[in-house]
Amino acid sequence: MAMLFPHVATTGRIHVRVAVSYLAEQSAPNAGRWFWSYHVRIENAGDKPVQLLSRHWIIVDGRGVAHEVKGEGVVGEMPLIPAGGSFDYVSGCPLDSASGSMRGSYRMVDEDGAGFDVEIPHFSLLSPV
Repeated sequence: MAMLFPHVATTGRIHVRVAVSYLAEQSAPNAGRWFWSYHVRIENAGDKPVQLLSRHWIIVDGRGVAHEVKGEGVVGEMPLIPAGGSFDYVSGCPLDSASGSMRGSYRMVDEDGAGFDVEIPHFSLLSPV
């Protein structure tokens, strides 16, 4: 699993795994545009279902400028993740620099209505240029 998803953060019984890829075909370095996709797997190793309600990303570009992104759910969904289950999604990040990084958190709620934050691991956005 570590080879497929090299970036991992664990909060309680929730594991967030991330794999990132530079997308040369969607990047235009001469125009100052670089693009990455990232694949996230959220695993619920607990004995109760949890629901992802919102996301909070901190994206730092190659110049050290931080951008915050907050919103409901992920990729248009607020997934319910059963005990022992997982949820995968793929999204993307454009930058106007050849490198950067991302980190953040998800707001989740358990079946009893208790809310909690889950860490998203820090990962680098690196281009081959």
